[in-house]
Amino acid sequence: MPTRFARLTAPALLAYALLAPLAQAAPHIPASGSTVLERLPRRADPVQRELATLRAQLAASPSDLALASRTAQRYIAVARQETDPRYFGYAQAALAPWWSMAAPPPEVRLLRAILLQSTHHFAEALRDLDAIVVADPANPQAWLTRAIVQTVRGDYQAATASCARLSSLSTELVTITCVANVGAMTGRAAKSEALLEMTLRRNQEADAGMQVWVLTLLGEMAQRRGDARAAEERFKRALALDARDSYLLGAYADFLLDQRRAPEVIALVKDHTRIDALLLRHALALRQGGAGAGDALRNADAELKARFEAAMRRGDTVHQREQARYELHIRANANTALALAQQNWAVQKESADMIILLEAAAKAGDKAAAAPVIDWVAKHALEDVAVARLVKQIRAGT
Repeated sequence: MPTRFARLTAPALLAYALLAPLAQAAPHIPASGSTVLERLPRRADPVQRELATLRAQLAASPSDLALASRTAQRYIAVARQETDPRYFGYAQAALAPWWSMAAPPPEVRLLRAILLQSTHHFAEALRDLDAIVVADPANPQAWLTRAIVQTVRGDYQAATASCARLSSLSTELVTITCVANVGAMTGRAAKSEALLEMTLRRNQEADAGMQVWVLTLLGEMAQRRGDARAAEERFKRALALDARDSYLLGAYADFLLDQRRAPEVIALVKDHTRIDALLLRHALALRQGGAGAGDALRNADAELKARFEAAMRRGDTVHQREQARYELHIRANANTALALAQQNWAVQKESADMIILLEAAAKAGDKAAAAPVIDWVAKHALEDVAVARLVKQIRAGT
């Protein structure tokens, strides 16, 4: 991956993509030897042929920095395309000769930061990103990645400053998307949404990956202000461009769940349940669908339980938000869900993180646990109808 870009292209959006990390599945023991565990990619697949060639070249020259960086970048791209987290591990393995260095070569350092954020090692990712922008202040990918991590962590002032550096380094659409993403969390939701929508209309030539990112954000913005019609229109436009994007699938599934449209969620995610976050949406839809779910819900429950327990044994805390939702809405364990939501809140502060903590606190009858989120919402003038409804409910004690 080049360390400098005149423009940001679709591969450069990996920083955003990895903030919705693909879940590592727990080991699964099949019931019988005839069970189909997975359908492997065909060897004739051009992507697999390309990766095989890169692997062979890298095995012959493991210290070739340019080759290793190119291989890692390709693996990261395929991880998104295939919604398969193993490719992130392959990307890290390609960078093994430099991975543990305090100050690896710039191209490795940027890729390492992108991979670190995929596992929510945000502090470590920011250390790398800070070093990159000091050494190379004209690196737009580093500034974008930095801004996104800072936004997720709730450091909005720093995120705004990082976004501002993009204005002379990247496209108008990337810059405005970055700024609007921060503004939507800090009391400027309506203006941010309108500006981003207008900018997208002016940049219809943007590649599909960029448009999917923007349309997904616009869908979430409309959902947060309670405009279901606009939200659905935007999600569907994004799906028309990429029906496999795992973050988009999760966001649209959550929208449909909010609309009590469980059958549509089941149809949407049925082919993607090896991803933990989408298996969770599948289970939530089955639960919402009522008693008829039967064995399907029990199987999904058991599979999620096994995956989350395996993650906890590994010390993997990436999916605490999803695990909290599972404990609250599938297992009805409000206190366990609340503890997980509080641990998650210490790491990231997006609307979904606020909602699960508030929901769990309400179910557990623990107003004090909800206080940090309620204070945060007031401090930053967050505009989100779901969050506002929960805050009102907790304050009323109902």
